[in-house]
Amino acid sequence: MTHKTYAGRENCHLNAKKDSDMIRTAFWVEKTLLNRCDANLEVARCRSRNEFVNESIRFYIAWLNGEKDQDFLCEAIRQTMEGIVKTSENRLARLQFKLAVEQAKLAHLIASLSNVDDEALRKLHIRCVEEVKRINGVVKLEDAVRYEQGE
Repeated sequence: MTHKTYAGRENCHLNAKKDSDMIRTAFWVEKTLLNRCDANLEVARCRSRNEFVNESIRFYIAWLNGEKDQDFLCEAIRQTMEGIVKTSENRLARLQFKLAVEQAKLAHLIASLSNVDDEALRKLHIRCVEEVKRINGVVKLEDAVRYEQGE
């Protein structure tokens, strides 16, 4: 699991000290802040409140020292872009699957209605590959109908 960096150091469990280097302390916190902390554990990629609080303190110290624009913002932009790309990839993959299903249905429907021998099918494949290369993948049904009608 990767985490944000502040002042060139990795945070959360990657920057955690040995248990002997840690100290236990108590402090008061507003109930609403604690609820917001719990709600954002996954977003912050932290496994516990303790990790979240440590990361929050590191961020705030970096922010106070003006380091936010170097480390935090670069990491925040990277994470945001990764999220956008991943979401886009997922959407495109789902759309491609749906299109492939529709194309398979059409191919089976046409095959069941056609009496095409292997040689004609091979020639059709070669012609289609050349056409798709020539038109850069922008296939129009109207153009195919005109071609098949000899226009």
